[in-house]
Amino acid sequence: MSEQKEILSNKSRNKVFSYLGLAQKAGKIAAGEFLTEGAIKAGKAKLVLVSEDASNNTKKNFIDCADYYKVPVYVFGTKDEIGHALGKEFRASLAVLEDGFARQIVLLFNELELVDQRRR
Repeated sequence: MSEQKEILSNKSRNKVFSYLGLAQKAGKIAAGEFLTEGAIKAGKAKLVLVSEDASNNTKKNFIDCADYYKVPVYVFGTKDEIGHALGKEFRASLAVLEDGFARQIVLLFNELELVDQRRR
């Protein structure tokens, strides 16, 4: 049973990265610290992702900023995985700018049992 759960978990992770790639091609991603922060403050961000291997300061800054502006924020993937999904070099953070992509990614995060970091 645990092996089956791990396979589903890997499929869900891969789907998240696929959605990120599609959103990037559609121009609905703001990637990198400055663009992500700008999208949050401009009210354009629908979802924020911060990489697991980002510094604690970076995680705290994005979680606090997203919490203040009421944007869901999740810690997910490594910098390399996120960058690869976007067709770029490593990225520590990104904002999804479109509701449809954000909704689908959040559904996958629910399958993976990840928790919105602003709800602490």
